[in-house]
Amino acid sequence: MYYYIKQAWKKPDAATLRQRMIDWRASNVFTVVDKPLRLDKARALGYKDKKGFVVVRVRVPRGGHKRARPNKARRSKRMTNRKTLKMSYNWIAELRAEKKFSNLEVLNSYPIGKDGIFYFFEVIMVDPSKPEIQNDKNINWIIKNENKNRAAHGITSAGKKSRGLRKKQPTNKSRPSVGAGDSKGK
Repeated sequence: MYYYIKQAWKKPDAATLRQRMIDWRASNVFTVVDKPLRLDKARALGYKDKKGFVVVRVRVPRGGHKRARPNKARRSKRMTNRKTLKMSYNWIAELRAEKKFSNLEVLNSYPIGKDGIFYFFEVIMVDPSKPEIQNDKNINWIIKNENKNRAAHGITSAGKKSRGLRKKQPTNKSRPSVGAGDSKGK
């Protein structure tokens, strides 16, 4: 079944997707959904249909990131206001969801669509206080202290990818972190 869901998402129905985007644009930035839209992707990233798992749809605006112009004091010689952000939109969506739902931990996330204005992501979140999570040996690692605020520490999948930690060669200066390699990494 999951194979066919995956194949269907490779070429989604344009009319259905368009109608979804219209509805999503009108909805809130954070929307808790009952079931994940891409069940195959959610299951592959650790989602289980049990108490303690929450799926949140997050809307992130597309486009560049700009610094504000200084309105007083010293200005730079070249008034550069373009900011090159080394974070993916996926990671930004996880950070925002983590900040909004402070009692939940981010497990993972995946894209579900984009239009001319917004990216849409589904973020899988886990409630560490639920006994169903604490007693499940496959997911109870998330209740440990070192796994608090995973998105903010950049240890989710999207965070690790944005930090350049997927590449294993010893010369890429991203390990143990970009800062430790005199910002030469990435």
